[in-house]
Amino acid sequence: MLSQEVAKKYAHALLLSVVDKGMIDVAYDQFKSLKKLITKDKSLVNFLSAPQVLDENKLSLVRDVFSSRMEKLFVEFLVVLVDKNRINFLPEVIDEFTRLIEAERGIGRITVITAIPLIDSERANLKDKLHAKTNLEIILEEKVDPSIIGGMIVILHNEIIDGSVSHGLNAVEEQLAKVRVH
Repeated sequence: MLSQEVAKKYAHALLLSVVDKGMIDVAYDQFKSLKKLITKDKSLVNFLSAPQVLDENKLSLVRDVFSSRMEKLFVEFLVVLVDKNRINFLPEVIDEFTRLIEAERGIGRITVITAIPLIDSERANLKDKLHAKTNLEIILEEKVDPSIIGGMIVILHNEIIDGSVSHGLNAVEEQLAKVRVH
């Protein structure tokens, strides 16, 4: 997936820069705020990625809007994204950057999808098991999706552990399709 590849490349480069300059905490806070802004109002990213807008206007806007709000390094990072026509990947870059910083801090953000909400004991048990597997402090992001029927899907960084009933039923269906009846 192109967006993941772009996000990894740019987030990793940004992380190297902020670690080198000792600005991890500042970067984490400023990009978290930027993520809130672009999630709430998509017009900025839409404008900056619009092919009909001149690049000079895009760069001018980035510098004018963000110079007083963000560190110069981060403003120039946004300029690079605009210049390389990668600004439309900004949300994914910020997500990957956040994940990298959290991993540096020993935090693992895990998404768990269940058919019904987890109860406290299930949540605690899952966090304990994931901590034992990763040795990270676990932050669970829970989502409910009744279509998985039961069980759960756990997404840890780029690893997907699909223990859903619907996945199991699909696997059984595939096996049965391979069986020849005489």
